[in-house]
Amino acid sequence: MPATAPLPPCSILLLAGGQGRRMGGRDKGLLEWRGQPLVATLHALLRPLTDDLIISCNRNQARYAAYADRLVEDDDRDFPGPLAGIRAALAIAKHDYLLVLPCDTPLLEAQLLNELLDCAIQHPGRPVMVREGEYWQPLLCVIPVQHAALLEAAWQQGERSPRRALQPLDPVALQCLAGDPRLANLNTPELLSQINPHAGH
Repeated sequence: MPATAPLPPCSILLLAGGQGRRMGGRDKGLLEWRGQPLVATLHALLRPLTDDLIISCNRNQARYAAYADRLVEDDDRDFPGPLAGIRAALAIAKHDYLLVLPCDTPLLEAQLLNELLDCAIQHPGRPVMVREGEYWQPLLCVIPVQHAALLEAAWQQGERSPRRALQPLDPVALQCLAGDPRLANLNTPELLSQINPHAGH
């Protein structure tokens, strides 16, 4: 496929619905990063890429609404995990592809997201998932929305792992080097403060 081919329209899901256990129960997406909430950094990256920006959140909805076209929340209030947000977004996505991202990866770059979508075009019907070194990163993926029913069925059968739920669809790996700085997952106060000296102030 020519490198200049246009990327498909996509819906984007930003996962911010977790309990924040590693952050002492704080809402990760609203923690300060370089003078603004983490969600604001991701919003600036994602806004030019979609007209359907969905945020999965289970609290502080009024604050998150400023950064999203639509919000989804879990139908189980016990924080059942990211697959709950993914299935909710697949059910309402406007486009044929859903790009899924966690809210605590502020070093992501548009080039990587474009590569994920480009890979999805080249492998119709298959999810595309980042693989960092030897490890899959199932919360950095593109899911064809046509598979919403399959993931819903997996959920109803008790599956809670995004990786295992997507496995029957033979995911394609977008290979990244181990330790790729763009994939830094700042999910503890220590990691956040290592790069952001003003965290918590």
